[in-house]
Amino acid sequence: MKLSVPHPLVLLSACIVLAAAASYLLPAGAYDRITDEEVGRTVVVAGTYHEVDPSPVGPFEAIVALPRGMVDAAEVIFLVFLIGGAFTVVDETGALRRGITSLVRALRGRDLLVIPVVSLCFATGGVLENMQEEIIPLIPVLMILARRMGFTPITAVAMSAGPAFVGSAFSPINPFQVQIAQRLAELPLLSGALFRIVFLLLALALWIGMTMRYAARTRGEPEVGGDGSDGGGNSDDPSTDEGVRRSDLVILGLVAATFALIVPGLALWHWGFNELSAAFFIMGVIVGLLAGMRLSSTAQAYVRGFRGMAYAGLLIGFARAIYVVLQDGRIIDTIVHAMFTPLEGLPVLASAFGMVAAHTAIHLPVPSVSGQAVLTMPLLVPLSDLLGMSRQVTVLAYQYGAGLCELLTPTNGALMAILASAGVRYEAWLRHVLPLYLALVALGLVAIAVAVAVGL
Repeated sequence: MKLSVPHPLVLLSACIVLAAAASYLLPAGAYDRITDEEVGRTVVVAGTYHEVDPSPVGPFEAIVALPRGMVDAAEVIFLVFLIGGAFTVVDETGALRRGITSLVRALRGRDLLVIPVVSLCFATGGVLENMQEEIIPLIPVLMILARRMGFTPITAVAMSAGPAFVGSAFSPINPFQVQIAQRLAELPLLSGALFRIVFLLLALALWIGMTMRYAARTRGEPEVGGDGSDGGGNSDDPSTDEGVRRSDLVILGLVAATFALIVPGLALWHWGFNELSAAFFIMGVIVGLLAGMRLSSTAQAYVRGFRGMAYAGLLIGFARAIYVVLQDGRIIDTIVHAMFTPLEGLPVLASAFGMVAAHTAIHLPVPSVSGQAVLTMPLLVPLSDLLGMSRQVTVLAYQYGAGLCELLTPTNGALMAILASAGVRYEAWLRHVLPLYLALVALGLVAIAVAVAVGL
């Protein structure tokens, strides 16, 4: 039977309806919460779960959650808009397209090597800063590259979003996953880094190798003129058949410098989404001026970028609305309590594996990895101490459970927006990614077993 999934907005709307229905079926409950000054977030207090008055979400309230989800995800949505505008400016300079043409020529006869090159760039973004929404505006450029190589749209997603998500899940330094979890577990930052790096390299080797294999099997004819071999160039912009200009190197260097600036911004200056948005906006304006575009032309390019990112913004807002409904229904803590309570009576290794499964299940209604950390880690640390389980193993279970789930959960607005931008149907991506996801989870379970055995 062929798997068929409805339009992403229909799918996310159905999830909102299911969340509202669950508020009638599940008992309402809550944990007490306190503000953790070190982490700078509100966290739950272990052992304080209690039932509260029911708060079922009616049909109209569920629809009202849609604009509320947009507001709740406003910082992320505006990040997508402003990055999209900035990269539209960069794209209209022709620098990216000429760079792609030059890359295709340089790799002629060794085209598959573009996959590890691109994948490692995105994996670095995942490892350093949980790269997700930043990928969305880059998809049109990646699609040009894929077409000129004869690759499918799934390959374009697999060599960008895939390694970024894998890098995030196995990262030793990701500030939005492992660093938050380690702080909540009262572990030194970067502790267990060497162990994580070993399995990070294995995970990326697995992902990149399988992506190259898939690309080779499904490869078609490259776009005519895509490699400049016919001398005709790109019919839309013949100048892209030229080599990279000196001005292009300056523009591409500025783009790279902006991404490099993100690392100290997140790690040292505590940047959030608003600061990232500002950095990319400034980059776009400077690129426009360097390329000789007037301010009016630059502004018009931004508007075209905003228009192109509107659908992605809607998907992110719809996905966040699911969490809003569950929060209004006061059943998120109930779900978390039900998932982790059965682990108390299991042996250490079985309990660790159970944590991975529970984190995977919880990530569907709680699609924020940082939000899941502050929700679950304060509950799991006392449990792991009671079981005699290393807190480092508890953090690993969170990383592999929640982090890898980003590859396939439909409530991940960034993933749905990336797929929509690439023209890849969700069910097609699911068929492609599910075997890889299961292999990565198996690798994560091996890592956990090794960690338990060596007493990490």
